[in-house]
Amino acid sequence: MRIMGRPRALVSVVLGCLLLAGCGSGPSQTRAAILIGDHEITVDQVQQVIDRAVTQEPAAQQLAQQHKLDLLGRAIVGQLVVHEMITRAAQREGLRADPALVAQAVNALSQPSPTSGIDPAVLAGDIALRARDHTEAATDYVLERALGEKYFDKLSVDFDYTTVSTDDNGPRREQAEAKAKQFAASPNAATTLVRADAGAGMDAELGTTLPALQSPMFAGSVLFGVPAGTVVSFEADPSQSVWLVAVIRKRDLNASPAVDQAQQATAGQLASVGIRLLQQDVERSGVKINPRYGVWDPVAMDVAPSAAEVSGFVLPVEGYVQP
Repeated sequence: MRIMGRPRALVSVVLGCLLLAGCGSGPSQTRAAILIGDHEITVDQVQQVIDRAVTQEPAAQQLAQQHKLDLLGRAIVGQLVVHEMITRAAQREGLRADPALVAQAVNALSQPSPTSGIDPAVLAGDIALRARDHTEAATDYVLERALGEKYFDKLSVDFDYTTVSTDDNGPRREQAEAKAKQFAASPNAATTLVRADAGAGMDAELGTTLPALQSPMFAGSVLFGVPAGTVVSFEADPSQSVWLVAVIRKRDLNASPAVDQAQQATAGQLASVGIRLLQQDVERSGVKINPRYGVWDPVAMDVAPSAAEVSGFVLPVEGYVQP
């Protein structure tokens, strides 16, 4: 694969790469912010965290002055969704949070958020972490890291892909969405399209195998989070505005990849992989978000303002039969 992609970071905080996205009626009603099965997180609970942030964090006060507290609400909801998922996954996987690592993360979260030089959406995620219970947020991070570490050297995906890197046929996002729908039209549709793109000199390839060990940053992307028979489309290289459109042919959590140039993952990258491994848990749990906060974005593993503003596309391949 010739492009150098990197997943969208959900939040950037201390500890170098501390990446987290950890967050009686349904969310369509005013009381519930999040509904996960029969478990409800209320609007009042989310508002309490917002109020605490505005009271304690100068950076949150700055967002309030800029009328951007909606960013903070979405960040809190996204983190609480992943908090529920990582808590359940840890029980299933038998994971325990290392007390020493939790203590280190708690200490980091006790420092105030920066107030300048950071994208407001990223800043909102950082504020949300610090406004939540520090032990809970720190434990989420440590468990996400542990989950990522458990599977990192065994995680691999096989896929066919093409790229969208020019604006000749309209905005790249729209081109990527259209191509994703073409890929998803039938089990063999992508093969024909990829061959045509490769023949036209585009960055496109059939039968790519990518172990997580070969690309720790890319391993936290949606490419590694969906089952076989799924099409994904996302901005794989934001610095070059390159969109990747891929169909997953195989996803292996127990591979033994022979990797000549294995890369060492950072703690933050392992946590990002851990978050990505929760993607199918979110889907199976039927998470519902109150529209006042937005919609769940499976590509970002976070909450987007609306369906039109999700960071990519995930589509099942029509007619695909699991082997």
